[in-house]
Amino acid sequence: MNDGKKNIAAGARIADQLRVLILNGELAPGERIGQEMLARKFGSSRIPVREGLKLLAAEGLVSIVPNSGAWVSKLDAFEFDQIYKLRERVESFAVRESVDGLSDEQIDRLEALAEEIAAAKDVESFLRLDREFHLLTYAGANFTLMHELVERFWNSTQHYRRAFAEAFLVERKWVTDAEHRLIVESIRRRDRDTAGNLVQGHIRRTRLDLRERKDIFQ
Repeated sequence: MNDGKKNIAAGARIADQLRVLILNGELAPGERIGQEMLARKFGSSRIPVREGLKLLAAEGLVSIVPNSGAWVSKLDAFEFDQIYKLRERVESFAVRESVDGLSDEQIDRLEALAEEIAAAKDVESFLRLDREFHLLTYAGANFTLMHELVERFWNSTQHYRRAFAEAFLVERKWVTDAEHRLIVESIRRRDRDTAGNLVQGHIRRTRLDLRERKDIFQ
């Protein structure tokens, strides 16, 4: 393997590890990412680090400013609202496209996930299971570009969904649980339109709830 391919492979590994740190909240929105520190941490030169940061920038997780550095991407309230409005449209379309392609086993898994989410007591478990649930509802759609777009939306809003979960996990979780069960029921009936409408309303409710939390965008 030549040096260029080695740097690309090493960059992908660095991106994988940084992605986990960002999605887990260990690196917060707006936090500077030092390339020299990362090179020492991963035992590499700065070239693979730059390759890894470029990959994360393409996913919307990192913002790179030429001749200045890299930061964990941060959304303001307007950008967040725009992304969630797009999610309402794209993900309601995604589940409509997916319903007929999901196997009975996948639907059984969705039902099990809905109950695991209902039983979740901590934020990180909720976020992990909720992500698996929603991405699985779209898994029946043979639409690669759409899946990439949805995952980018989820990655770039992870911090804000964590804030939502921390604020509303106890007092409003019963609503989320009920919506998840209704989504599963509509998918099991292969009712594309009801599933799409439920997903759209589910995302809209989160958007409107979070819009009231101005503090998380500061």
